[in-house]
Amino acid sequence: MSNPEKLKSTKEHSLKFIALAMAYQSSTGRLLLGGSDFKIYSVDPAAAKLEFTELGKHESYVTGLALVGQTLISGGYDGKLTWWDVAAGKEIRSVEAHSKWIRQVVASPDGKTLASVADDMVCRVWDVASGKKIHELRGHAERTPTHFLSMLYAVRFSADGKRLATADKVGKIVVWEAASGKQLQVLEAPGFYTWDGRQRIHSIGGIRDVAFSPDGTHLAACGIGHIGNIDHLDGPARLEVFDLTAGKSVQLFDKTRHKGIINRLHFAPGGEWLLGVGGAGNGFALFFDLKGKKIVKDENVKFHVHAAAFNDNRDTLYLAGHHGLAIFSLKG
Repeated sequence: MSNPEKLKSTKEHSLKFIALAMAYQSSTGRLLLGGSDFKIYSVDPAAAKLEFTELGKHESYVTGLALVGQTLISGGYDGKLTWWDVAAGKEIRSVEAHSKWIRQVVASPDGKTLASVADDMVCRVWDVASGKKIHELRGHAERTPTHFLSMLYAVRFSADGKRLATADKVGKIVVWEAASGKQLQVLEAPGFYTWDGRQRIHSIGGIRDVAFSPDGTHLAACGIGHIGNIDHLDGPARLEVFDLTAGKSVQLFDKTRHKGIINRLHFAPGGEWLLGVGGAGNGFALFFDLKGKKIVKDENVKFHVHAAAFNDNRDTLYLAGHHGLAIFSLKG
C-alpha cells in the first residue's frame, strides 16, 4: 500500500543529460527516458550502476513519452511523433505531427488513442495502432493578449477516457469530448501567467500539466504563480483545482515553501492524494490531500524534476530531471 507520509529516498543516479520525459515498463520493471541529448534510453533503475540501452533518437529534445504495451510513442521539439517496438528495439513509424515544438504526449486509458500538443497551439488525437490522425482540436489562441507567441503545454485524458483537457501559457484550459472532438468547457486560470511589460517586455509561466481526478469531477492544473523577476523561477509553486460541474476554481495552493514550477501531476488511483513535482534550482515532490486541503508530504529533491512515474503497485516513485534520477519508497 502506498503512503506518501512514509516517503523515503532509496537510490539516486546521475544522468549526463536532462531527462524531460519518462515511462515505466510494467513487464520488465525498466524505465524509458528521453531528454536533452535527443535520445531515448531504456534503463534498469534497480541496477547499482545505470546502463543506458539506446532505443532511438529525435532531431531535437525528446519531450513526451507514452507507453502502450510494448509500443512506445515519443514526441520531440522536432515536431515528430515516432512509434517504437521496445522489445525489438526498432522504429515502427514516424509522423510529422506538428509544425512547432511538441510539449506533451499522452495515451488514453484503453491505449487505443494518443493525444499530442505543441506550440502550433493544436491538439491532435491519433490512432495508436495505425498512426492515423483522428481529430485536430483548435481552441487556443496563437498569441498572448500582448501579441507574443503562446505555447500549448499540457494535455491529459480523464480516467474513463471520455474527455481530454488541454492547457496553454496564458492559463486557458479547454475540456473536450474525446470521441467527437467537441469542445465541452473552457476554464480560465490567469494566475499561472506573468507578463512584464516594463523592463523585459517578456512573459513567463503557463499551465504545465493538468490531471482529472479519478472520479472525473475535478481538474487540477499546475505551474508557477506570479514571478517578480522573470529571468528566474522565483515565483511560488502553484496548484489550482477546478470543480468541473460548477465550472470554477475551488482550491489554490501557492503558499508552499517552494519557489519554482510544478511540471507534472499524478493522482492516486483512488484520489486520496495528488503528486506534483518540479523545481527551480533544486527540485521538490509535493503530495496534496485535496479533501483535507493540505500538503501531506513535502520532499526536497537534489535536482529540478521534469518527470515522474510509479511502479504498478504505486509504492515506488521514480523522479527524473536535470542530470538526475531518484527512487523513493512509499510503502506504508
